[in-house]
Amino acid sequence: MFGIYLKRELGRRKKAALVIALGLALGIALVITVNSVSAGMTQAQDKVLKSLYGLGTDMTVTKARTAPTSGSSGGPNFKFDAKSSSSSTQSSDRVQTQGGQALKSSLVTKVAGQKGVESAVGALSLNVTKVDGSFTQGKAKSSTSSSGSSGQGGPGGGSSSSGGAPQVQGGGANFNVNSYSVVGVDVAHQGLGPLSTMKVTSGKTFTTAQTGSKVAVVSKSYAKEKKYKVGSTFKISGTKFTVIGIATPDSSESDTDVFVPLKAAQTLGDAKNQVTTIYVKATDSKQISTVKKEITANISGTTVTTSADLASTVSGSLSTASSLATSVGKWLSIAVLAAAFLVAALLTSSAVSRRVREFGTLKALGWPSRNVTRQVVGESIVNGLIGGALGIALGVGAAYAVTAISPKLTAQLGNTGGGGGVGGGPGGGPGRQASQNTLEIALSAPVSLTTIALAVGLAVTGGLIAGAMGGWRASRMRPADALRSVS
Repeated sequence: MFGIYLKRELGRRKKAALVIALGLALGIALVITVNSVSAGMTQAQDKVLKSLYGLGTDMTVTKARTAPTSGSSGGPNFKFDAKSSSSSTQSSDRVQTQGGQALKSSLVTKVAGQKGVESAVGALSLNVTKVDGSFTQGKAKSSTSSSGSSGQGGPGGGSSSSGGAPQVQGGGANFNVNSYSVVGVDVAHQGLGPLSTMKVTSGKTFTTAQTGSKVAVVSKSYAKEKKYKVGSTFKISGTKFTVIGIATPDSSESDTDVFVPLKAAQTLGDAKNQVTTIYVKATDSKQISTVKKEITANISGTTVTTSADLASTVSGSLSTASSLATSVGKWLSIAVLAAAFLVAALLTSSAVSRRVREFGTLKALGWPSRNVTRQVVGESIVNGLIGGALGIALGVGAAYAVTAISPKLTAQLGNTGGGGGVGGGPGGGPGRQASQNTLEIALSAPVSLTTIALAVGLAVTGGLIAGAMGGWRASRMRPADALRSVS
């Protein structure tokens, strides 16, 4: 009886039911869209952190670079032989550690032995500035001038000449400057650290036997720029390296151009038994903050940077959009949902007031108040479920539209003070640092089962709220109200 009556009443009031359902659908669709975009923001931020931080890395240990002493100069210093009388090509490399003050390699073992640390790996970051070109010596030439007039005999004939001061003509210098980054990696532990974010797509990666070999893995973008292939050779400060692999970053862009074995990098940077960054993986991701305190307390002078620290420094359009999705979007969703629930409740209550004769007659025929209330609540829940289905369809459609368009967001990672793994450190130059720390991410809006379940729950909740108000009003009606409404 209940089902038959419910179906008939909903069929008679299709327009009113559709209006209530659409109101709920819009609110639910907005919630799904905001939740999906917010999830996409989280994924985008994870991509930024992974591309700069390393897969499986929970924190890094670095040491801030000290201020230069008085009289010392940290500027570039290039030496060339300019005595040649002819044009000759000359080249000079300046190799300097970057990313913070160098740490002793023994600290890697000490960090690995701290409570809560699963593993630790050291890496050495270098900046190489290469200047190559040629000098051309000018030639000195004297300027001459002559004047004279000729005639056939007589005092007017003759000639005279005078020599001018010598002048240097031609000569000069033509040099190109190329700056790129080199990272020395522990070839025995490549699953943690800077190379863990890269996938070798051509050639091969390092083997444990190549600890001090003069081999290199270069990033795809740098290989394309320099036209390197597997087997190509190049020199760094006079040392020849052979390209054994070309790697592509798993996400976003790589800020490292060349990877070499750690010992080879230490030789290049005159940093024997030194590293600039220690990558740390904790035994339990929930204890990262505790491990950070442990390392900071036991190893003085170092800066420990966690993923949460890096996340707080992300700026750019990604940060702005994330703030809008999490704060403005959340409150907007709440406001729209509250308005949708209120409108549904008012429309249901208004519909009940127009059914005075119907409910009064049912009560006169013996229907108890609970049956009348159940009838109104049942109709409202069905309206809510219809609205939920429409809202899910609209919300999923909007989320897929965002994913299909894939708007580009920029993310900039600021320096957290440690210098390692974040800002590139001294030696990279401001322009280089900006290019390394600015990444472009394509935004997606994934829809999870949790979001769908939330939408269904909201639909049922909206129906219950509307039904509760309408049912309460219907239950207060008396049979006499129906008789007074008969004209």
